[in-house]
Formats: sequence, C-alpha cells, structure tokens
Amino acid sequence: MPRGKRAGGEAPKPGGGGGARYYMISVVSKAYGIHPQTLRLYEREGLLKPSRTEGNTRLYSEDDLRQLEVILNLTRDLGVNLAGVEIVLNMRRRMEQVQQEVNEFVAWVSEELGRAAQEGWQERLQQALVRLPPTPLARAAAAGTAEAPAEDGAVPRPAAARGGSEA
Repeated sequence: MPRGKRAGGEAPKPGGGGGARYYMISVVSKAYGIHPQTLRLYEREGLLKPSRTEGNTRLYSEDDLRQLEVILNLTRDLGVNLAGVEIVLNMRRRMEQVQQEVNEFVAWVSEELGRAAQEGWQERLQQALVRLPPTPLARAAAAGTAEAPAEDGAVPRPAAARGGSEA
C-alpha cells in the first residue's frame, strides 16, 4: 500500500469511548511499509508515543500517524538521521508554542486597545505621563544661549546664571 494511505484494522479507543480511531502496530507497519521494529525504535527514541491497552498493545492514533508521516518524510525523502528528526520535531513543537504565545499576546493587545478606546485613552495617557523640570541644557537652549559643552563634558550655564557678564 502506498505511503500515506491507511488500512483498516482499527482498534477500539482506549477507555471504551468511540469516535477516535486507533491502529495496531501491524496495521501501521503494513500501511507505511516499515518494519514493526522501526516503529518500536521510534518509540524508544521518543519520536512517537502511542497509547497502550491494558494488555500493553500499542495503539497509534491519527495524531501519531501524522507524526509518523513527518518522520518518514524527513528520513526517507530528505535523508535526515534520527538525531536530526528529533531536533526538527522539537523545533516544530517550540514554534507552535511561540505561535500560541504570539496569538495570546495579540488577543490581549486587542482587548486593551478596545478597553482604552472605551475609557478615553487620551486622558489616561496624560495622567500616565510624568512631567519633569527642564534640564540645564534645555534651559540654555530656551534662553537662546546654546553654547557648546566644555571640553570636560560639563554643560555651560548662561552668562546671567554665572553671575556676571562677559566682555
């Protein structure tokens, strides 16, 4: 059977519920053209995590099969070894986490912008700003005596502030 096609041989869902489909190792190995030992190796390496029955039979879910397809694509089609597969899968998992965090942040920002628009954000912004007295450099520029800083880095004061006039 071509890779990607799934055969019958479904097992009941663990826990007795219906709806989800689970496949035994023999069905999965035939459907994907791989040896059952290869599936066991993928499980030992932590690449697949099938559920188990009370009798310890492996049951592969639809999610497990999608993961297996990614593993087979990486190993067969792209020539990636198992260590590389583990890295790629970890990176994919991390990217999904980051995407979820970004989505949560965007939702939070949207809520805050909506709340700010309802509550009058201009007034809140004015209240949030802290007014500081002007610095000596700002006073000198405002007085029209924008002198260059001294060589030691000190900011010169205007002549009137120094207590005398220059001639």
